Amino acid sequence: MSLTAPSSRPAAERVVTPYDFRRPIQLSREHARILQVAFDSFAHQAMTVFTSMLRRVCQVSLGSIEQHTYAEYVESLGSTSYLTVFSAEPMAGLCVIEMPLGTAMVCVDHMLGGPGGTQQPLRPLTEIESVGVTGLVDRLLTQMRGSLDGVIPMEPEVRTVEYSPQFAQAAGANDVVVVVTLDLVVEEVRSRLSVCLPFHGLLPHLVAAAAPAPVSDRERAIRGQSEALLRAQFEEVPVEVAVRFRPTHVTPTTLSDLAPGDVIRLSHPATAPLAISADDTPFAHATAGTKGLRLAALIVGTPEEER
Repeated sequence: MSLTAPSSRPAAERVVTPYDFRRPIQLSREHARILQVAFDSFAHQAMTVFTSMLRRVCQVSLGSIEQHTYAEYVESLGSTSYLTVFSAEPMAGLCVIEMPLGTAMVCVDHMLGGPGGTQQPLRPLTEIESVGVTGLVDRLLTQMRGSLDGVIPMEPEVRTVEYSPQFAQAAGANDVVVVVTLDLVVEEVRSRLSVCLPFHGLLPHLVAAAAPAPVSDRERAIRGQSEALLRAQFEEVPVEVAVRFRPTHVTPTTLSDLAPGDVIRLSHPATAPLAISADDTPFAHATAGTKGLRLAALIVGTPEEER
């Protein structure tokens, strides 16, 4: 559990935010903003698609953009729904666009000239009904491709249609996904659509989309100077190194019995070089020597195999 930053508010008003250590990946605010702009555009395009195909006044608005595991997403859906699993090359993984089955039946009712009431049968679509809903979903995917073109130059391709969320195996249960919810209103009937995108496939495209714009020649020259200065300063930073023999193992009894004048036999062969290390990590080898009145270490090549 993690508490919010200290504030002047009374303790009773402070909010405790749970932290899931099994899911450290977080959708950054910048990446969420990129998706919000893209799916806001998609919501407007989807409203046009629903209005033209159903010949009714429809409204579509962006609800939320959240990060979940795929298991949590499936659990949030009803027992029956109309799920279209599709690929979106070059994004890795499979995606899902989900529509409640009752909403799909309302759409079919309107497309066939019916009143589209709230009382609709909850059953798999017939062949004729499937043609209508498949055409609707295809047009939605086409509009999604255009809306996300600035983030992902995706090419949606429908793989399968499922009526049970449990059978729509688009990802592993613990895989992290980004879930976009859309609020749909068809005359007086309100419902929710959702789009599920794999986080691991989406992230590289979000990072690229959030990259800074190309800089001018002057800014590039300033950055180059700063980089050269930083590299020069790093080369002058003092680093503590150690020249060491190989470790020697002794028993606690030997240590407890030590007295002035005792000799401990080292396990370092006389012909073996010494190890030069920084932060306990060996990076070179040397032999012992002197330079003037001071001890020195002469760097040598690859040491012989330990005996």
